[in-house]
Amino acid sequence: QVRLVESGGGLAQAGGSLRLSCTASGNVFMINTMAWYRQAPGKQRELVATITRSSSTNYADSAKGRFTISRDNAKNSVYLQMSSLKPEDTAVYYCNVVIEYSGLNFWGKGTLVTVSS
Repeated sequence: QVRLVESGGGLAQAGGSLRLSCTASGNVFMINTMAWYRQAPGKQRELVATITRSSSTNYADSAKGRFTISRDNAKNSVYLQMSSLKPEDTAVYYCNVVIEYSGLNFWGKGTLVTVSS
């Protein structure tokens, strides 16, 4: 099993920046894709960005041009650099990883991001 711990959430003003981190522990050797999701109050959890082991990335339309996902395989970590933040970015952000071959995935408990206008 894999445990994921997120950090870096907090309060930012509109137009500001935050950097989220997620570190995996446990059976980390078979981690493939890593991703960030978010869930705002009253809304469904949505995908923000993904990154493969070879660092190929994909972004939700709402994140393109503003957010950057990256990973450090040696540290078993994934990051989300968020810039030009908007109030609608306010949500709990969750880290997710997919295990190679098995297709199993694991979730962190989330970190809250609040963006004020």
